[in-house]
Amino acid sequence: MKRIWDISPPVSAQSPIFPGDEPFSLQWTARLSADCPVNLSAITMSPHVGAHADAPLHYANDAPSCAEMELDAYLGPCRVIHAINCGPLIQIEHLRHAAALLPARVLVRCCRSADTQWNPDFSAYAPETVEWLAGLGVKLIGLDTPSVDPASSKQLASHQQLLRLNLRVLENLVLDDVAEGDYELIALPLKLAGACASPVRAILREL
Repeated sequence: MKRIWDISPPVSAQSPIFPGDEPFSLQWTARLSADCPVNLSAITMSPHVGAHADAPLHYANDAPSCAEMELDAYLGPCRVIHAINCGPLIQIEHLRHAAALLPARVLVRCCRSADTQWNPDFSAYAPETVEWLAGLGVKLIGLDTPSVDPASSKQLASHQQLLRLNLRVLENLVLDDVAEGDYELIALPLKLAGACASPVRAILREL
């Protein structure tokens, strides 16, 4: 049986979120009892909590929502590249050592261990790195921090590169136990009509 790496963090009320975003909360609408045959829960959360896929609607009006995105980018051969402690931005030089014959999906590990509390000083993608990867045929990029742009960014230059180059993105992954190399990625977003992002249960599987 092929080995599987679960690269999704737990989603809970303790999940780190961007300040002002909607945290995860759960309430019970029915409980198993003599009068009720099931437990039923309801959840409230931003779709950016935990491992998630941004839809183009997140950074452009009149762009596709989650329900309108094609799924092929989220399923298939993938390369994990280590750029641990690379600083504020993932530069081309941090990835060049693993750039030969890149598959269409690239995940970058920036952290020795993924943050379990909000930390605004996370690593993000330099816009020129996004363009460089697209030029090598990459269709999806991801990383183990909350965003492809710095927390303080107002222009969201790397998100705008995603839009211009028609790339997809996964954020808030957990790559702590994943060695550099090639895998199969499976990280399908939900078909959420009108939503700007979707949670994913992201996994890597041995090729």
